[in-house]
Amino acid sequence: MKALRWVKMVLCAMAAIFAVAGLQSCIPSYKFNGSALNYDVYKTINISEFPIRAALVYPPLQQTFENKLMDAVTRQTRLQEVDGNANLEMTGEITGYSLSPQAVGENAYATETRLTITVKVRYTDNINPANNVEQSFSAYRQFDASLMLTDVQDDLCEEISGELVDLIFNATLGNW
Repeated sequence: MKALRWVKMVLCAMAAIFAVAGLQSCIPSYKFNGSALNYDVYKTINISEFPIRAALVYPPLQQTFENKLMDAVTRQTRLQEVDGNANLEMTGEITGYSLSPQAVGENAYATETRLTITVKVRYTDNINPANNVEQSFSAYRQFDASLMLTDVQDDLCEEISGELVDLIFNATLGNW
């Protein structure tokens, strides 16, 4: 009787070990450090200015966007930012900054306004040109039309720039 109990305990212990081992092998592994770069190959990046080429110009936007882009590259990669020749290059311009009414109230006036920002990016991989990207990215935020744009513009530009940088990073350095 004791021998049978001992065999059951050993079998249960072995089953538990195999179950844990099996579960561990089924758990997917993801890297959330942001980039999918081989740092043995890629060491440098050159990020140029992104001038505003939009019809409507909000001057602080350029600096806000550029700072967020540089911060993302610095935080999420080990690339060294250099001027001139680099393994990777990122250039572009802010091509759109527009306002549009979104919701109309009972008095036929807009109740919400949308601020949309568009950035055109040219990403050049000087080691593997197959990774080159030339694409426009857009993001927007809506705000209550009763608010003055000047009162919400800084916050909206911060939020939209952050979203644009995420989209750009994922399409280029993140290799998503």
